[in-house]
Amino acid sequence: MDPVRLEIFRHLLAAVAEEMGAVLRRTGFSPNIKERRDYSCALFTSDGELVAQAAHIPVHLGALPLSVQACREAFPELKPGDAVLLNDPFRGGTHLPDLTLVSPVFVEGNLLGFVASRAHHADIGGMAPGSMPLSREIFQEGLIIPPVKLMERGRPNRAVWELLLANVRTPDERRGDLRAQLAANERGVRRLQELAATYGLDTLRAAFGALLDYAERLMRTLLQTLPDGTWRFEDALDDDGICEAPLWIRVALTIADDTATIDFSETNPQCAGSLNAVRAITVSAVYYVFRALLGYDVPANAGCLRPLRIVTRPGTLVDARPPAAVAGGNVETSQRIVDVLLGALAQVCPDRIPAASQGTMNNLTIGGFDPRTGRYYAYYETLAGGAGALPDADGTSAVHTHMTNTLNTPVEALEYAYPLRVTHYAIRDGSGGAGRHRGGDGLIREIELLAPAQVTWLTERRRRAPYGLAGGAPGQPGRNLWIHRGEVRQMPGKTSFQAEAGDRIRIETPGGGGWGPPA
Repeated sequence: MDPVRLEIFRHLLAAVAEEMGAVLRRTGFSPNIKERRDYSCALFTSDGELVAQAAHIPVHLGALPLSVQACREAFPELKPGDAVLLNDPFRGGTHLPDLTLVSPVFVEGNLLGFVASRAHHADIGGMAPGSMPLSREIFQEGLIIPPVKLMERGRPNRAVWELLLANVRTPDERRGDLRAQLAANERGVRRLQELAATYGLDTLRAAFGALLDYAERLMRTLLQTLPDGTWRFEDALDDDGICEAPLWIRVALTIADDTATIDFSETNPQCAGSLNAVRAITVSAVYYVFRALLGYDVPANAGCLRPLRIVTRPGTLVDARPPAAVAGGNVETSQRIVDVLLGALAQVCPDRIPAASQGTMNNLTIGGFDPRTGRYYAYYETLAGGAGALPDADGTSAVHTHMTNTLNTPVEALEYAYPLRVTHYAIRDGSGGAGRHRGGDGLIREIELLAPAQVTWLTERRRRAPYGLAGGAPGQPGRNLWIHRGEVRQMPGKTSFQAEAGDRIRIETPGGGGWGPPA
């Protein structure tokens, strides 16, 4: 396929995924979907290979192919109008609040491929509102959904809908967000069928293969520009919320000609708490880092992974086995995997790698009974922080970094939807690490509860600061504060407690590391 035609198809397919995301955002029911945009959409070949994606959330997108594979294995004979739902982390999911919906695309009776959407639902049951608890096993985290047909030949599977909605605290919100995912998938199916009608089924399939091959060639070319050798790096998670010992993630990166081996075998065993990541998360993090090295104007698809060999040891933090708790592995361990990979690459190509960013998603969930509506609510948010400084520029302040790519919940939307009031929202000045180029600053957000609620924090970088590079200083660690009856209490990075009306929850997020020695 000639380069011009290939580029046209690249943008056509990416536009389909982006339009799916626009439909999901506009029809979503919860603030987590329509305001924060905590969702991702992508297209796949008939073999389940990622062929195009929207510019959504890296931790979702890199793991989605395993979800599609799980659906293909569970239902090898899918029909037009089917839609398969799953969230099981040990069958292609990430953590339980991320519900994945996979739909086949048929053209004149032939399977062209699949479309998929993944959205973080603000509650999926479990021991705490928001389904991000301090758990010890996955059964405490919410409803586990293996691949099941939510829609069958265009008709709702009522039993599945009723079972799901009976196990969550906010059924109306879940129903609305799932319908939004269905609408997004239907739009993706329709657009791919239109492309097949315009260009022909064989031409579209050829474009899929050509784009995958092109991305593979570009990745191999990149690896050939890097020196051969083996580089090692390690960094630790603060703790798992149950034991105070640090949790080490270790990588050995070996580059040989046009291939790379990324070996996590020396990583700590899986932990008692919820910071265990399934292999899909680790693959996501590796895909994100090496895809970012390629630069912006490159197809984002499974071809990028072909020259990469990812080695994990089952039963470790980066390849957990059931019934391990995994709620935090998706959001926190994924960030540390990125930090470790970038630390190794900083030894390979130091002029291209930033210092550590905040290294956490600062997960905050607040849930309880809303006296205004007479219903339960569950508020979930990940909060931005400082980006690591670059070799040629300061880090950005108050931004989501690496494996997350959401927005914040606007103050107006938050206060409208929940019995909460935002009393303080600002840049955390001076929290970025010093250096020739400074790390970005974190932020401060303080929320007053207008009704009693359960509060859960699942945060990192409260003990171990984000590292600087080339002589740059680390960024400041974050802080979690509970202001109860006028008393300010500094809370652990991972905790859950019952708070009263009038209490305030204050979170100060980490700054990014600096790059180069300070002047």
